[in-house]
Amino acid sequence: MTMLALAAVLLIGTTACSKKVEQAPNSNASTTFMHLHGLGYSADGKRLFIPVHNGLQVYADGSWNEGPGEKHDYMGFTAVDDGFYSSGHPAPGSKYKNPLGLVKSTNDGKTISVLALEGEVDLHGMTAGYRSHTLYVANPEPNSKMKQAGLFYSKDEGKTWTNSPATGLQGQMTAIAAHPSDASIAAVGTTTGAYLTRDYGQRFTPLVPEQPVSALTFTDSGNVLAATSGPNASLLEINIESQQSLAIQTPSKETITYVVQNPANLKELVIATEPKDVYLSTDRGATWIQIAEKGKTINRK
Repeated sequence: MTMLALAAVLLIGTTACSKKVEQAPNSNASTTFMHLHGLGYSADGKRLFIPVHNGLQVYADGSWNEGPGEKHDYMGFTAVDDGFYSSGHPAPGSKYKNPLGLVKSTNDGKTISVLALEGEVDLHGMTAGYRSHTLYVANPEPNSKMKQAGLFYSKDEGKTWTNSPATGLQGQMTAIAAHPSDASIAAVGTTTGAYLTRDYGQRFTPLVPEQPVSALTFTDSGNVLAATSGPNASLLEINIESQQSLAIQTPSKETITYVVQNPANLKELVIATEPKDVYLSTDRGATWIQIAEKGKTINRK
């Protein structure tokens, strides 16, 4: 892949976040968020986290509340079995430099620890293996750890990074996901399809060919959930060994921007769509409930 093509692939999540969330502090009254930057569950599966423009919105037991801690503008948010990794921008008045670089929280965002690159880079395109904690990032520009733009991975929480040639990857990147336990396996969604690597991003092969892919994630078993966009939009569960896919019923024809599986309840799925609608299913897509509409949270209790 040429450097020009790779740069095109790395144009992910660059929408500016200029408006703040309108919220009622620490209550389960309905609130409205202007941006949505990811989905993730707590390890026990009891809390769904949505990073918005200022902090986290948390859905648990049918109700929404603000997450704890400073209201950072989290980007590249990815939940793992002991917390979450993220990047983005610090809250107003925070001690942290802008941008955050690579940070981690192990207490639902009450506090964060800076791991690397504070004040250097905002990693919009980032993922981590749920159990392996291997990080993959679409690095947008040279910095002290990564000397060029491109796809990189780290097996030591950002202390060192290795560049991946990403041979075979085509199109503009829209999503990235890491296998939960096999550090060498990752998937990338682009405007031309979904691609899989089994060698830390050295080479990619098509997983969903010739369809734009707007969101993807790995399931606990190592299958890929991939959302395609366009006239024949669908949500597919793909077995990466057999390449066989199964369509999952969705409640909306809007483009899916994020999808996540509950790590403690494997039949529970959540999707977010482009208009900032959020839906939850406890039966793997047979039925769905809506928990946010156009960024307005919906309390179910």
